[in-house]
Amino acid sequence: MIVEEKLYSDIPPTKLRNKEEKFTPAKTSRFWLMIASLFFFNMLQNRFYAFRYKGAEGVMEKGVPTILYAPHCNWWDGIVFYNITHRIFHKEIRLMIEELNRFPLLRRGGAYSVCKKSPQSAMTALKYSVDVVGDLKNMLCIFPQGIIRPPHYRPMVFQTGLAYIVQKAAEKYGKVNLVPVSFDYCFFRDNRPEVVVTFGERLTFTKDNVDKDRKDLTHILERGLVKACDEQFEDISHGKVEDYNILFKQHLKWYRRIEQRLKRIDVPPVADV
Repeated sequence: MIVEEKLYSDIPPTKLRNKEEKFTPAKTSRFWLMIASLFFFNMLQNRFYAFRYKGAEGVMEKGVPTILYAPHCNWWDGIVFYNITHRIFHKEIRLMIEELNRFPLLRRGGAYSVCKKSPQSAMTALKYSVDVVGDLKNMLCIFPQGIIRPPHYRPMVFQTGLAYIVQKAAEKYGKVNLVPVSFDYCFFRDNRPEVVVTFGERLTFTKDNVDKDRKDLTHILERGLVKACDEQFEDISHGKVEDYNILFKQHLKWYRRIEQRLKRIDVPPVADV
């Protein structure tokens, strides 16, 4: 008899496995970034028919630190984030990952660890996040729900770590921008799925207007991401993807090319006998 594994847990992995993990920062180099960029891009190309994205022109503001935040529903999300930062915005990613000790090579691509078993260790990761977002060659990417949730999960509830980063970054750098990002993985007319990415409305915080109540600020960020996800769902459900930019799109397989040719053939009507 097959025993079905539990797909989702409300307990973060480091708490679930009750293992301490020493904080480790990202450790990138030009060589490893080149390897990671090729490797992660090829992974997407081998699995998906196309990569579509919309709203990238409103993400960056010159001289201002930028944080991208998104829901986390599956294994591909981090790889999608990597390609967004490197191939769309030409930045180095900084991505917080639990149990990085199991995949230490990801540090070379820009990942750093967080251990939620220990509040002190988790705070170290948050302070490091504030430091790295100030380096404008980086782009900080966050999954603020803190755990993997099913696709399109509601209600969307964040932990308060992102709000802490926003408050401290606004105080330290004077201004910080946050952009909600919605991911989806859809089948359209091809036999392979497509990656669909929508950048939502940019949220700007300064040291003068950032909400001092961390819970209230968290709710503002939640609403921003829900809005971006809902707008993307509206586009997908109505097939409105023509105005999305394309990062890559595969050539049709031979049998799909034959199908396209057959569709263009005018078959004469059968005469009545």
